[in-house]
Amino acid sequence: MMAMQYSFTLPADYDMSIIDRRIRDKGPMLDGFPGLGFKTYLSARKGEFGSRENLYAPFYLWQQPERACDFLTGPGFEALTQSFGWPQVKTWIVWHGETAPAIAEAEFATEEIVGIEPYSSLAEIRDEEIRRTQRQARQADVVASVSAFEPTSWTIARLSLHRSAPLIAAAGQIYRVGHMSLP
Repeated sequence: MMAMQYSFTLPADYDMSIIDRRIRDKGPMLDGFPGLGFKTYLSARKGEFGSRENLYAPFYLWQQPERACDFLTGPGFEALTQSFGWPQVKTWIVWHGETAPAIAEAEFATEEIVGIEPYSSLAEIRDEEIRRTQRQARQADVVASVSAFEPTSWTIARLSLHRSAPLIAAAGQIYRVGHMSLP
């Protein structure tokens, strides 16, 4: 599995209803996309849930990483770049991902990107991340939990999808889920 995300920071006075409309209109286009575990269309408004910026930041879990290439070389991503610019697409190797049958009920997401200390035991970190992801996935409000790592910048990405608004996390970002594309 592979996790993928790109993010657009929008001006402080940006009309976020434009993003809401884009998600509503274009979100279903990836429903049933081959090899996709899920795509969650994420947005954050400056000042809401502690967000410092207006953001549009879709997050993908790919069951088949080669299908990410199909998406990135396809017309949907090309149209996105024409509207918002050429984003840096972050990718992570998934250590563990769990989704509940109720994943479509996700309304909010939390994301945390943490650094890995040099010379750390990656096996120990991976095992702890798997346990952490499993514990989190058992929480009543959580419908998906993913932990993944990226060995170029040595970071861990943690994403959790929730049915209701989570507590504000100082180290992470809280997003609203505008749409869930599922296989």
